[in-house]
Amino acid sequence: MQMLMPEPQIFVERTLALIKPDVVDKEEEIEELILRAGFLIVQKRKLQLSPEQCSNFYADQYGKMFFPNLTAYMSSGPLVAMVLARYSAVSYWKELLGPSNSLRARRTHPHSLRAIYGTDDLRNALHGSLSIASAEREIRFMFPEVILEPIPAGQRARDYLNLYVKPTLLAGLTALCKEKPADPM
Repeated sequence: MQMLMPEPQIFVERTLALIKPDVVDKEEEIEELILRAGFLIVQKRKLQLSPEQCSNFYADQYGKMFFPNLTAYMSSGPLVAMVLARYSAVSYWKELLGPSNSLRARRTHPHSLRAIYGTDDLRNALHGSLSIASAEREIRFMFPEVILEPIPAGQRARDYLNLYVKPTLLAGLTALCKEKPADPM
């Protein structure tokens, strides 16, 4: 009896990543680590949020003891907002970040970004969305001009690849083979 393997699914998620004000000078270094972890940086912008904008962004934390310190910290300087994409982006980004408390991250996840760049529970260097739903909300907040369309998966993704990507690749690679340039790049 022959076992049938399911066809691989093409599914890409997006998540929001923030490089917080105290480590914005390490932007290039952090981006390199993000890319090496298999993420694609889809969009990026540097901005400074007002305390009111920070309050709106972290509205789910309202009423907690650290909320005033959080909004003051996040509005204290520029930050870098990025939309990251890859398979299971939300969970992989959370894994790369490590625990939200940087001191605990150093003990339990010493190679995580928060262990490397964070200083304490509040100044943990980076932000990551907790779920796909929060990622969509946070991306819309930081990139209001973006139209978030659902990313095709399964048969829709295969249809898209067959209709648009494969013909373009085939034509380009065929032309490249016919030309046989000394330096194909």
